[in-house]
Amino acid sequence: MAKQVNKVVLAYSGGLDTSVILKWLIETYHCEVVAFSADIGQAEELDHLDEKARKTGAVNVYIDDLREEFVRDYVFPAFRANAIYEGKYLLGTSLARPLIAKRQMEIAKLEAADAVSHGATGKGNDQVRFELTYFAFDPYIKIIAPWREWDLNSRTALMAFAEKHGIPVTATVKKPYSSDRNLLHISYEGGILEDPWSEPPEDMFTLTVSPKNAPDEAEIIEVTFKHGDPVAVNDHYLSPANLLAELNRLGGRHGIGRDDIVENRFVGMKSRGVYETPGGTILRAAHMALESLTLDREVMHLRDSLIPRYAEMIYYGFWFAPERELLQKMIDDTQKNVNGVVRLELYKGTCRVIGRKSEDSLYHVDFATFEDDSVYQQFDAEGFIRLNALRLRIRKMMQDRRER
Repeated sequence: MAKQVNKVVLAYSGGLDTSVILKWLIETYHCEVVAFSADIGQAEELDHLDEKARKTGAVNVYIDDLREEFVRDYVFPAFRANAIYEGKYLLGTSLARPLIAKRQMEIAKLEAADAVSHGATGKGNDQVRFELTYFAFDPYIKIIAPWREWDLNSRTALMAFAEKHGIPVTATVKKPYSSDRNLLHISYEGGILEDPWSEPPEDMFTLTVSPKNAPDEAEIIEVTFKHGDPVAVNDHYLSPANLLAELNRLGGRHGIGRDDIVENRFVGMKSRGVYETPGGTILRAAHMALESLTLDREVMHLRDSLIPRYAEMIYYGFWFAPERELLQKMIDDTQKNVNGVVRLELYKGTCRVIGRKSEDSLYHVDFATFEDDSVYQQFDAEGFIRLNALRLRIRKMMQDRRER
């Protein structure tokens, strides 16, 4: 029996799943439903969502432009850490979910709602990301996850429900895959991609041309950073969202940022996903190149040792957890001197760093040169080596003594 609920804020996209959920919530819980859609750069048609949601039964609709907040407060902090999950995934969906859920909770407070709802399935990571964020903002919030409750367990059943209730949807009975897009990436999974041996169809890709069809001439670009964040492309200063969009455009036309990954979901199963992250791929390469000039060795090594753990926190949905916030403070402190310009060559799916400069550089030709210098006494290396070899020499001497 459904628990008593008066008003629900639903994370609503206008697609088949959330359109059905909106009506299902009204019928199952006899409650009011407020629809919330976040514009985070998905390039979907948002103009008619208000009308569609109200026709389906929503008592109020919020359509919020969160693009700048998404890039400034979620993407850039993660990229200051060079965050990457399992060596490949740049966390596009993982970074978007806590922002959507945070805004959803803010709307729930504005609307005096006593529950929130989402369209994530019971098998995936997104249910965890949404709900951990909900609880971080309200420990007592009621959460309705229809995919864990209803008996509409197939796409056919959803479409039949939509047709019965006069809900307009553009979905077809058979869709070859599902996708999720924002300013950082677009992901594809399910359907024909469930076989990890099957090659993704070329006509699936949205943000990038095939590297085979990319221009035959390389393009040289420059990215300027201040305190670890990119601020300009080719000396044009841009807002965070516009800068990432520009890097997406540049990378996309050269076929940069495609990845085909079998990853480990938080819930315990493996999943195959295909991703396009053109701007993020360029940004990470440029940022790491600038850090090679400006970060102290031990600081860099310590920070790098924490990247897998930091990325795992984001992937698992712990953006608002104290351990992620603590690590972020440390990471941000390392970025004070990550200032300068990186020059990159974009060519047929590759992004190659070909230059970097910074007024805060720790690299000095006087120290690194193979020519004559007056700042490094080469004979000092002998004592340095002998001290570091001491434990190895002792170990070998003891072995030899036991063998006599």
